[in-house]
Amino acid sequence: MGECKVQQTLPHEDLPSRLYNLGNSFQRRFERTGELSDIARAISVHMQAVDLAPEGHVDRPAAFNNLGNSYQIRFEQTGTLSDIENAISALTNAVHLTPEGDADLPSRLNNLGSSFLCRFKRLGNLADAAEAIFLQTRAASLTPEGHAALPSQLMNLGSSFQCRFQRTSNLGDIAESISLQTRAVYLTPKGHADLPSQLMNLATSFVSLFEVTKDASDLSEAISLQTCAVDLTPALHADLPSWLNNLGISLLMRFQCLGNMGDIAEAIARQNQAVDLAVEGHALLPGRRANLGRSYMVLFSCTNNPADGKDGISNLIRALQLTPERHANLPTIHINLASAWFQYFTSSHRSNHLDAAISNYKSPATCTSGSPRKKLEGAICWAKLLNSFYPHSTSVLTAFGAALDLLTSLAGLEQAVQHRYTMVGEFLTIPAEAATTAFQLGHPARALEWLEQGHCLVWGQQSQLRTPLDALRAHDPALADQIAFVSRHLENAGSSRRHSSTEESWDRKVSLEDEALQHSHLANEWDFLLTKVRGIPGFEHCLQPLRCSTILQHLPESGPVVVLNAHSDQCDAIVLLASSWDPLHVKLPDFSLAKARQYQRELNGWLRSHHLRARQTEGIITEDWEASERAGGRYGRKRGAGTGGIYFILRSLWTEVVKPILDVLNLARVDDPSKVPCTRIWWCPTGPLSFLPLHAAGVYEGPHRESVMDYAVSSYIPTVTSLAQRVSNTVSIREDVSGLFLVSQPEVPHAYPIPGTTKEVHSLHKGAVRNGIRSMKLDGVAASVHSCPDFMEEFSSIHLACHASQNASNPLQSRFLFHDGHLTLNTIMQKNLKNADLAFLSACETSTGEETLADEAVHLAAGMLAAGYRRVIATMWSISDLHAPTVANDFYEFLWAYRDKDSGSKFDGTLSAYALHHAIRNLRENVDNTELSLLTWIPYVHFGY
Repeated sequence: MGECKVQQTLPHEDLPSRLYNLGNSFQRRFERTGELSDIARAISVHMQAVDLAPEGHVDRPAAFNNLGNSYQIRFEQTGTLSDIENAISALTNAVHLTPEGDADLPSRLNNLGSSFLCRFKRLGNLADAAEAIFLQTRAASLTPEGHAALPSQLMNLGSSFQCRFQRTSNLGDIAESISLQTRAVYLTPKGHADLPSQLMNLATSFVSLFEVTKDASDLSEAISLQTCAVDLTPALHADLPSWLNNLGISLLMRFQCLGNMGDIAEAIARQNQAVDLAVEGHALLPGRRANLGRSYMVLFSCTNNPADGKDGISNLIRALQLTPERHANLPTIHINLASAWFQYFTSSHRSNHLDAAISNYKSPATCTSGSPRKKLEGAICWAKLLNSFYPHSTSVLTAFGAALDLLTSLAGLEQAVQHRYTMVGEFLTIPAEAATTAFQLGHPARALEWLEQGHCLVWGQQSQLRTPLDALRAHDPALADQIAFVSRHLENAGSSRRHSSTEESWDRKVSLEDEALQHSHLANEWDFLLTKVRGIPGFEHCLQPLRCSTILQHLPESGPVVVLNAHSDQCDAIVLLASSWDPLHVKLPDFSLAKARQYQRELNGWLRSHHLRARQTEGIITEDWEASERAGGRYGRKRGAGTGGIYFILRSLWTEVVKPILDVLNLARVDDPSKVPCTRIWWCPTGPLSFLPLHAAGVYEGPHRESVMDYAVSSYIPTVTSLAQRVSNTVSIREDVSGLFLVSQPEVPHAYPIPGTTKEVHSLHKGAVRNGIRSMKLDGVAASVHSCPDFMEEFSSIHLACHASQNASNPLQSRFLFHDGHLTLNTIMQKNLKNADLAFLSACETSTGEETLADEAVHLAAGMLAAGYRRVIATMWSISDLHAPTVANDFYEFLWAYRDKDSGSKFDGTLSAYALHHAIRNLRENVDNTELSLLTWIPYVHFGY
């Protein structure tokens, strides 16, 4: 009847508005009844309204808005992807056609944001979540206080933050979600039709928060809100099944937390209701069946009742059958089904149940959509099960390879650097486990590739963004320029972006979410460009992890590279030589992961007990240390020596790790203390080995003393790839930049004075001038946080004598302390120092990593390498302000003595590893051989080429 009345008005100018009113009527009836024919008719009528509203017609934006809303509603019912694409297209038109200041703009921005969120839930593309949050933030910012639409806009924005949190685990997102949704509920009047959905959305955010905090009060709050929402919802309401499903999930979680059988019984009852009330073909039915199946499997684990297990698996299988391809939930459903089959297998011991579990764990790794985290979890379980039950199968290598690839994608470039560290933190043992499996199966080359791929993941990404593109530029200059542009902006976005907080103004929130959106677009553009490059013959592996064969082509001639891997099953070393085409596998049967952790704990105990966590004005000198004494003999005079912790740690590292490797290499010992060994060793440790002084391993007591320093000159590298890139990079430092910039900061706020830094830098500058080296010295207030980075661009090398502080949670905020502020690693890296040579960090703990991120090398030394420096002198713990100037002087005097006489005013740090070896030998000759004195020279380490 309504359609006839509308048609009778033809061709009246009000026809478009009457048509979309009619369409809205069909839509509202669908929302009550769920009858698909109603929403189809709504879409048809809205399409007519768009067609009849010409360009410039006042009703055209509204017509597009209503059409987009109807498409989105049908998508939420059927899950048909074309519907959400059509919704986004129509709603985008509506927003573009609505002028700024129009009263309808906020609601249309909100609707468009909701459509992007729907697509994110289906496909899992983070750019869609960023788009949703940006649009909805704008909508809320444009809506005045007291407006009737404000509660729903705040609620929708909060839901978008909650959905992004589910993907990224960024606590700022869930805090913002709860804040916005709490306010929305407060602003919604009692009895309002939207109140149940508002309560349910807020409850969902509390559930998400519980998954992080494990605080049962968060879960109880969620259940209280969900129960209230269910009680307020009419029996035939279309949303009731969703509310029941959500309540069931929360009850299941509380059962797993507290063990009350009443919770699991009620969870299953509510979820059964949700499934029974769902319309067949509804887009959310697969998820509801999956949740019901998971609850039955939890019950089965308690009762061991075969009927419960059968119900669980049958619901999960049905959920899988109903889920469309490319759906974001596919990985999760596969994992739940795999877990169910394995749970069944533990009771039945039937191989077909085990194989079904393995097959379903494998599936997420090959899914084209869904959460990278879930796909990674599936791949890890796939690899672990194969390794446990089919250890000799080559499929084990395939599974671990998939896991390593997914680990890389988990820390995507669309995220800030700080958050990437959070994302990979709990999976950092996977590369070690994968490498151990490769060793056991006789594939040391694969082990090396996996350790390289999973080690220093975030630094590797930063380095990748700076990779020279000379070969590509010769082939396609325009494409190379595009990649350079995107990489530069991606690096800046990743290191400088910050998230909005609940205290920010709306304008500031809009600005920050716009930055997040642009960051996501840059990451997508980067992926698109890399795909394009890899389609060019000869560039198929551009910016991918290096193969072992490629790494072996670019090794230094002056000595071996040793990669160390510690896993609970076994410990191994890989020795790489420039003269060999194959990696050499060295087993370390007397060493273990447990020992590595024990030595690390004991060393940390010593350092803490002697307060070795800052550059000290008096170092570790104690009352029984006689400064005037000159120790006799090659190792110095030992006073009060015993069999204490430091001796034990260094001797154990020598006998269990270092000496077996040196024996394989057949290195000759240099007995003349005045000579520096010619051979170099580059140590690339992983896990807890990263915190142990391998370069000082040796026997320092008794008649038969020896150490690694008698055989080789040690350096450390974060990855072999970083060294190979330096070896292959033959670009020389510009002559006008070559030089030494010296900075001292003897007094800074909130730190002990270190007057020795002034003496140190003054003496070094005199030596540089005496040798004709281009140099510059700034002491104290003469050097500023703002000017220092500019001078770092003007000089190839820098000597920083100051306090330093590491930031484990955000390594790019690790910093050097100045009188007027902090010089952060982030500031240094933004300079992209292409002509950087040597950085001497005469400060405390500049190579001390973070235990929870052992394989990510989150210290200043690795950061300076990533910033562009070829080599870095750093410290593992506090250094003495008494000895530091002497070490620095001896170091540079060695470089002056061996510099090319024709080098003019240029400074060359190529021999820096030998120079440090020489300086440390001199220091050892001038201190005794007690354990405390060992701690004066051991902290000095060389990083890089």
